Amino acid sequence: MSDNLLYRVVFVNQQQVYELYAKRVYQAELFGFVVIEDFVFGETSSIVIDPAEEKLRSEFENIKRSFVPMHEIIRIDQVERRGTAKIIPLDREAAPTGKIAKFAYPDKV
Repeated sequence: MSDNLLYRVVFVNQQQVYELYAKRVYQAELFGFVVIEDFVFGETSSIVIDPAEEKLRSEFENIKRSFVPMHEIIRIDQVERRGTAKIIPLDREAAPTGKIAKFAYPDKV
């Protein structure tokens, strides 16, 4: 396995969609979970700082490994270069757009 692989992982967490970049993503030994390791964020020495990415950086700063339930994963892509990590508010009440329909989801979580 090459060390230069990079993955974009998009998942739902507490009514928000997280888009993160990581070097390792795999199925956990704990049934029903996906493991995300080695998070990748932008350079800290940059003059322009994105507040959303800073929030994610501080949230995942001391986390070695994150276990995300499989049913919360939206998408995992292998990418060539890192984009901006971000958090997007999730509006489960909005009607689906395009040709993609949402799965049924309980109102109370």
